[in-house]
Amino acid sequence: MPFSHDMVYSLATAVDLVNTPPADMEELAAFVLRRKVSGVEFLNPGDLAEVRALASAFYDVFTAPDDPAAIDGLNTLLGRTRITPRLTQHDGFPLHVHYFAPGASLAEHLAADCGVALAHVLVEGERDRLRSCAAPDCSHVFVDESRNRSRVYCDSRTCGNRMHVAAYRARRRA
Repeated sequence: MPFSHDMVYSLATAVDLVNTPPADMEELAAFVLRRKVSGVEFLNPGDLAEVRALASAFYDVFTAPDDPAAIDGLNTLLGRTRITPRLTQHDGFPLHVHYFAPGASLAEHLAADCGVALAHVLVEGERDRLRSCAAPDCSHVFVDESRNRSRVYCDSRTCGNRMHVAAYRARRRA
């Protein structure tokens, strides 16, 4: 994909949020540390509810049935943020753009940065790279970064391997 490091990182953050929404304040704090979310001075219980709602909104964008539905969902999400583009360098990352406004809540911060990354995917006509796992018992999402757009499982070592073993066993029984 022709996206910069910060766009890929923001997309990965959105995927992480959708696939592992925090259940409590401890998990929310761990998510902030794991994803190196900058500019977050403190967390409060309201952040937890807002971030969980944001995870659901991102899931709806990933699993939208068509482009207009994905665009509408993302426009609604972005319309609730104060987007203030700003060049920054931090935590060893190269120069990149942050889109969240100074003093933004964690949810607004994530909605702006990750939402803009998703918007770029849609603008580039790459919505088909936003996928949900093909394993029947998995609801995880991912961004297919493969050159030929052939990835179908969220993780080839878990879901992919499990499905391949099941197919092999079914062939052996037949």
